[in-house]
Amino acid sequence: MSEEEVAITEEEETPMVGAVDDEDDFVAVGGATEVKLFGKWSFDDIEVRDISLVDYIACKGDHATYLPHTAGRYQAKRFRKASCPIVERLACCLMRKGRNSGKKLMAVRIIQHTLEIIHLLTDQNPIQVVVDAIINSGPREDSTRVGGAGVVRRQAVDMSPFRRVNYALYLLAMGAREASFRNLKTMAECLAEELINAARGSSNSYAIKKKDEIERVSKSNR
Repeated sequence: MSEEEVAITEEEETPMVGAVDDEDDFVAVGGATEVKLFGKWSFDDIEVRDISLVDYIACKGDHATYLPHTAGRYQAKRFRKASCPIVERLACCLMRKGRNSGKKLMAVRIIQHTLEIIHLLTDQNPIQVVVDAIINSGPREDSTRVGGAGVVRRQAVDMSPFRRVNYALYLLAMGAREASFRNLKTMAECLAEELINAARGSSNSYAIKKKDEIERVSKSNR
């Protein structure tokens, strides 16, 4: 065996200690990362205080995301949007009226500014404020049209938990949109104010006012 062949075999037998250590370090660092919304807001301590809405407000475990933009196909099947992260659903609700259709990056930026404003005003985790606002804004009772052949009357019905979440998101986005229209206030400021008022249950919130009105009408139609 020549000297060159001996040198090559010695190199092959030498263990790559440094490379293995680096890999171990990488695994340790990778496992320690915590998913935070926009790299700031933690999902760990979020609490859904209404037990009936736990399955429909997705903010725990697999539903924790860095951005409210997952590009998932949530409309492909019925009820699949229940697994869409709740902050992303709020962002999608902001893309209403024709001129805002499809502008999701703009909606995500508005959400980011909104969360910053909420944190400054309340000193709480803004995701918790959003969850509380949705729980407080969903009507628990509604009225439907019953009868036919010209005789129509209203009948009070209970609202399902899923529809409560959907309706709450719609009312919150609508209130913020109307407040910011032809106003010096930005959309983010109006949405932050709407969410804070709704989370407190204040009647200054558009969503809370509408919820109370819907429940009052349905109560009279029992």
